[in-house]
Amino acid sequence: MAQPKFLLQPLTVAILAASNSTLLWANMDAQSEHKTPVVLAPIVVTAQQPNDANGLIVHSDPKQPIQPVPASDGAAYLKTIPGFSSIGSGGTNGDISFRGMFGSRIKMLVDGSENLGACPSRMDSPTSYIQPESFDQITVIKGPQTVQYATPGSAATVIFQRQPENLSKEQPYRGQASVLMGSYGRLDHNIEAAIGDESKYARLNANRSVADDYKDGDGKDVHSNWERWGADLALGWTPTENTWIELQGGKGDGESAYAGRSLDGSQFKRESLGLHLEQRNISEVIKKIEAQVDYSFNDHIMDNFSLRDVPVGGMPMAMDVTRRTLNARAAITTDWDKISLVSGLDSQHNKQAGNMYMRGQLPPAMDETLSFQSYGAFTEATIPVNDNNKVITGARIDHVEIENLASNKSRKNTVPSGFIRLENLMPQHDLKSYIGLGYVERTPDFWEIYRTVLPSTNMGMDDMNGHGGHGGHGGHGNMPMPSATRTMDDLEYLDNEKTLQLDLGYQLDHGKYNSWASAYVGVIKDFMLISYDDPDNEMLTPKIRNVDATIAGAELGVGYKFTDQIQTDLSAMYAWGENTTDNKPLPQIAPLEGRLNLRYVDEKYSLGLLWRAVANQNRISLNEGNVVGYDMNESKAFDTLAVNGTYRLTDAVDVSVGVDNVLDTAYTEHLNKAGASMFGYAASEQFNNIGRNYWMRMSMKF
Repeated sequence: MAQPKFLLQPLTVAILAASNSTLLWANMDAQSEHKTPVVLAPIVVTAQQPNDANGLIVHSDPKQPIQPVPASDGAAYLKTIPGFSSIGSGGTNGDISFRGMFGSRIKMLVDGSENLGACPSRMDSPTSYIQPESFDQITVIKGPQTVQYATPGSAATVIFQRQPENLSKEQPYRGQASVLMGSYGRLDHNIEAAIGDESKYARLNANRSVADDYKDGDGKDVHSNWERWGADLALGWTPTENTWIELQGGKGDGESAYAGRSLDGSQFKRESLGLHLEQRNISEVIKKIEAQVDYSFNDHIMDNFSLRDVPVGGMPMAMDVTRRTLNARAAITTDWDKISLVSGLDSQHNKQAGNMYMRGQLPPAMDETLSFQSYGAFTEATIPVNDNNKVITGARIDHVEIENLASNKSRKNTVPSGFIRLENLMPQHDLKSYIGLGYVERTPDFWEIYRTVLPSTNMGMDDMNGHGGHGGHGGHGNMPMPSATRTMDDLEYLDNEKTLQLDLGYQLDHGKYNSWASAYVGVIKDFMLISYDDPDNEMLTPKIRNVDATIAGAELGVGYKFTDQIQTDLSAMYAWGENTTDNKPLPQIAPLEGRLNLRYVDEKYSLGLLWRAVANQNRISLNEGNVVGYDMNESKAFDTLAVNGTYRLTDAVDVSVGVDNVLDTAYTEHLNKAGASMFGYAASEQFNNIGRNYWMRMSMKF
């Protein structure tokens, strides 16, 4: 794969040189008695930052180093936040799960827009195109507790955000650069640079990440190497202090080897273009009008010959799939007395296409498969009840049209969603709490339609359904046909999924002690469940049906400062689900997990220890799951230990080091996929995670 090497050793040298020069200037500045002290930020692993809604909304700063080793993609970062897990395929590009829910039940947004990827089996899941460090903030809204975005997520809404620049003639530029080096050839470069003044700016985010195959705790090589790069440019204009216009554009590509699939991803091209506008303080009533339109194009190629040897007797084949997505959104924020109201309209149109060909052949023309169109309207209100209580409530309606472009058959649904939440503040006790009830109705998504068949039918959207699932023995790893054969008449028998969920929690921050908890219980009618009746069948076709389900669980954490330097926090998460139609567990739910973080923080350095303990999972539903994975067997308990340290060379330069899996434990996550047979894995044998792993990260701000 040809790709630019614009962020390789030259950036490493530049950062090291700049850090040395920065040290010289810092020593001169240290003589000034007016120097502002800086508090060292420790590596964040389990601590939950102060939140807007009492534990319901979680904020994270992706520019701070984390452990395990800083993330190469969005899923790797999110799984460090309690409640998230990842369905692993190899070294990168896992697929995120939250509270056991998966896929379009999690709304994944980048600067308010959605990039869904192109692969029918989510080899290029939405988080595959996200480099976390290039964003300023990650926000997680748990449960169905917002309606401001199209077809809201029933499990969570995740927003990766960049902030508009705030430059001036006195400070016309800013930036941050980092280099990460680690075991098994890991080398990452990230740079963010902005230049401008009060009325205009340009910002560049660029990154590159490479890694070789890793070894697990038993010393076995795991097919897991990757190489990826991305670059995004934003041009901003702020003609007045209340006006903001930004034009965004980006490109990227990569390749990724997968131990848990019988195909690798040899291309992950993305192109994006967006225009965002905002006008504030228009009148006493109209506080803000915002609008945006975003276009993205994904071109993903998967094959069995670029990054691995073709199996004996196998055919060197490839498939190219694309998705074009156009998102648009407009909203107005108004204040009526003490009531704040956000109302708006949004739409999304996306279209998929694909082909399949042998190595050496000229790729044929792309066959169009599915088209999705949605239109939505929403309103969300914040209503103060008194000084310590407020009600947040909202409702929206979406009209969704799904068209089979091969048969010209379509499905049309109008789906409602809404929520109401009470938030309470007790400042005398340093306590915040919330309780909310939300409802979401969801139509079948692209992956559920393309990758599956109904139990009563014999053919799905493709005859040889399914690259990219649990293993080489399962049909998940085989080559899907690009043409759609299912009619929309079949789809009418699949009902919309309806979730009614109660969320509640609190956050307490009192002196040296803090704690928080988020709990939920939900009833899901017509849950879309996927089963794999014969995982050893090379022509496996996943089947989808509706069942009723009940879900419940919680995330919680406690923290304590023994002294100003010695701090600790403990977090845990647990998710539970029951298929009440068949009276058995819901599949693909991660087990109980706890994390203990102990750290020493001083003005110049910090030291930390992270212990992660994961219980066994015996609540499984054999051969059932989602479009990416299914339950193969019960999983074993395991625990891992990691250590880290950070040293501030200057106010602008710091170095972090870490050792993950210090004891070189051999373990597999419950949601990991089975290893592909060509790498010597049995049908239900999952590949192991990385063994002992050393890394160092240097970061510089300027």
